Amino acid sequence: MQEGPIPWGRRRREPEPLLPMAKKTYDLLFKLLLIGDSGVGKTCVLFRFSDDAFNTTFISTIGIDFKIKTVELQGKKIKLQIWDTAGQERFHTITTSYYRGAMGIMLVYDITNGKSFENISKWLRNIDEHANEDVERMLLGNKCDMDDKRVVPKGKGEQIAREHGIRFFETSAKANINIEKAFLTLAEDILRKVRSNFYSQGAQGHNSFLK
Repeated sequence: MQEGPIPWGRRRREPEPLLPMAKKTYDLLFKLLLIGDSGVGKTCVLFRFSDDAFNTTFISTIGIDFKIKTVELQGKKIKLQIWDTAGQERFHTITTSYYRGAMGIMLVYDITNGKSFENISKWLRNIDEHANEDVERMLLGNKCDMDDKRVVPKGKGEQIAREHGIRFFETSAKANINIEKAFLTLAEDILRKVRSNFYSQGAQGHNSFLK
């Protein structure tokens, strides 16, 4: 007996065509974190680097936000996932949970705000308590275009950076001073460490992407 047409609700679905896998557009992913007191310019620093933009009307970051930028270093495409944290104490629990996965942390203070400089020791303790032991750290003295309102001498920033064995830059998101240099230097330091760890583990023969 000949079968009739299959009722609409019981029709067999045609198999969907397999879509090709999206090609990965980067070789390595580095997670970076911006920390420091509220109002020191972390969001402005991030937007200057990621979008080459400066906006004076940013409101304080609520909790945490991030931007992505891909750069080329030593022949490798590095995807930087940069997390911008709120400086207010009430967001402490949220923001410190992101320290653990960071490969690099930028600690930002404002050269026109003495309190933000005094709090560097608190932020460094947060890194020690919540971040990986081998995280790369960097100190940024932001708003260096406002030299007429400076209360923190450059030498003080250099001194505390030396004491803790970390790199130091004075930056200005507004005037675009040392922003790109700081991010690329931090990424290069991480890449150097990743390669060093890779080779020290005797993995040369297993993968060539770091060569």
